[in-house]
Amino acid sequence: MKDMTPEEARQFLLGAPRTGKMAVVRQDGRPHVSPVWFDFDGETLVFTTWHTSVKGRSIVQNPTICMCVDDEQPPYAYVIVEGTAEMSDPSDEERVYWATRIAKRYMGEEQGVVFGKRNGIPGEHVVRVTVTGIVAHTGITD
Repeated sequence: MKDMTPEEARQFLLGAPRTGKMAVVRQDGRPHVSPVWFDFDGETLVFTTWHTSVKGRSIVQNPTICMCVDDEQPPYAYVIVEGTAEMSDPSDEERVYWATRIAKRYMGEEQGVVFGKRNGIPGEHVVRVTVTGIVAHTGITD
C-alpha cells in the first residue's frame, strides 16, 4: 500500500466516474451515508441534493462531511475527503448547470443533459464543500 500524492488523489477523484459515499451527522447524532455524484470547481467539491433530503437537512444543522470514493477492483484504492459543506438554493441557471455538468461525468453527454433537466429543478440545491483533509491510498493489496 502506498500514499497517493495530492495530484494522484485529485486524478483519482476526477478520472473514472466513481460514486462517492457521503457521510453526514443527523440532528440526533446518528451517522447517515448516501451515494453522491460529484465534480470539482477548482478546489471545491460540488454535488447537488434535494433540500429536504436527510443529507440536505443534516448539512444545514452540521456542515461537517466525509466522503469516501473507492476503486473496488484489485489492487484497490480509495480517497477519503473531509470538509465543510455549504448548501445554497442557486439561480435556475446555476442549478441546471451543476446538475447537468455532474450528470455528464457519470452518464455521458446526451444522457447528462436529460438528467440535468430532470434534476435541475427548484428544490434541488447545490452543495459546495471546502476540503479540509484528504487521506488517499493505492495498491492496498500490493
